[in-house]
Amino acid sequence: MRGGSGGGRGGREIAATPPPPPPTVGAMTAAPSPLTPRTPLDVRPVTEGEIPDWIRALNTGFLRSPTVAETEIADRSSYLVPARTLGAFDAGRCVATFYSFAQELTVVGGATVPADAITSVTVTATHRRRGLLTRMMARDLAAAKERGDVAALLIAAEYPIYGRFGFGPATWATEWTVDVPRTGLDPRAPGPEDGGRIDLVDGDEVRKLGPELFERLRRLQPGAIDRSERWWQIATGALRLDRQPWTEPFHAVHRAPDGTVDGLVTYVCDDHWGDAKQPLNTATVKDLIAVTPAAERALWRYVCSVDWVVRVKSGWRAPDDVLPLLLPDPRAAVISTQADWLWARVLDVPRALEARTYDAEGTLVLDVVDRTGLSGGRWRLEASATGASCTPTTESADLTLDVAELAPLWLGDESAVRLAALGRVREERAGAARVADALLRTSRRPWCPDIF
Repeated sequence: MRGGSGGGRGGREIAATPPPPPPTVGAMTAAPSPLTPRTPLDVRPVTEGEIPDWIRALNTGFLRSPTVAETEIADRSSYLVPARTLGAFDAGRCVATFYSFAQELTVVGGATVPADAITSVTVTATHRRRGLLTRMMARDLAAAKERGDVAALLIAAEYPIYGRFGFGPATWATEWTVDVPRTGLDPRAPGPEDGGRIDLVDGDEVRKLGPELFERLRRLQPGAIDRSERWWQIATGALRLDRQPWTEPFHAVHRAPDGTVDGLVTYVCDDHWGDAKQPLNTATVKDLIAVTPAAERALWRYVCSVDWVVRVKSGWRAPDDVLPLLLPDPRAAVISTQADWLWARVLDVPRALEARTYDAEGTLVLDVVDRTGLSGGRWRLEASATGASCTPTTESADLTLDVAELAPLWLGDESAVRLAALGRVREERAGAARVADALLRTSRRPWCPDIF
């Protein structure tokens, strides 16, 4: 088993909105020989002196060179918190890794809640099927619950693994490939329709403008997580990691008519020419954030009108992104990949449901089943546009569901009616699933722009 981007707070393996995701948590590897001796294994936080061995085990799990460079030791030591850096040790050798760090998650309505971000999960192939992930996960989730985290978050490389720990896919992501000549966009069209302008900027300017702009976005976007200063340093090349290839990107901002920056796009271009010396370049969007619809439309039109670019790869966007439908011919944007993205595991049901907002008014009694005992119980949710309360109750349940099914309902992405049809939510009162949808579903889908 292997997983995790190897990051930590701001220490992600990529610099911006990611390309198709590398394995993050939980990719399976070959089973050990049945003759492997079952010696007791020690699962515990690493010491500072064990970090190089922990990195070796992490790289082994990711099928990267197990030799650990001094630069990687220095880099990871700069942000790893030993108390939250877990390892499994066999005769003093690290054979499994697990790391978590503090994160903020935006919920419906713009409030943020403290979350436990899990990454860098590996189990060496020689030590699979010995309960190491279960032990590390149980230890971390118990600590997160004790700290007061509302949820735990991860990005799963393999779908089947994390449901048994109470995680469910809370956001999805879609990548489009745009055939630019087919879009119908007029390359002679004037600038942004709102009277604003597009300006190219450098990495220094992005580090000044980007953090404040992203803070504005994540207050508007359920499913978004916070970005650290380190994230911006990696995204702009101020901090370069030996384990990651670096191509300097282009950055463009959208300025509203009053000069305010309300959008930013970061992209890279390849250098591909046809046989007749015809440019056939692809622009790959690494990050596109906008806090107004006009800025978002303007930035997409800009990327799709760069000279010599005949194809645009959108990067990972919300499944209901505006991109396809803003093109005169939406069929020019073809879905390359669509997949589950951010997985969430609710640790505190009342705080989770009270933190978000509701457009409708209603009452719902949820019987949440949690085999770990961390957050199960029967809860009465009373919600309206003015707020919500969620309290323990002995009333008969309207819906019964596993805690893993609660996360996608909580962030508004999933339909209780659909889950009931799948047998993953049980209606105890006729029509309760429709009531749940009226309360919980959102008009736009949640989206997490980042990987960790």
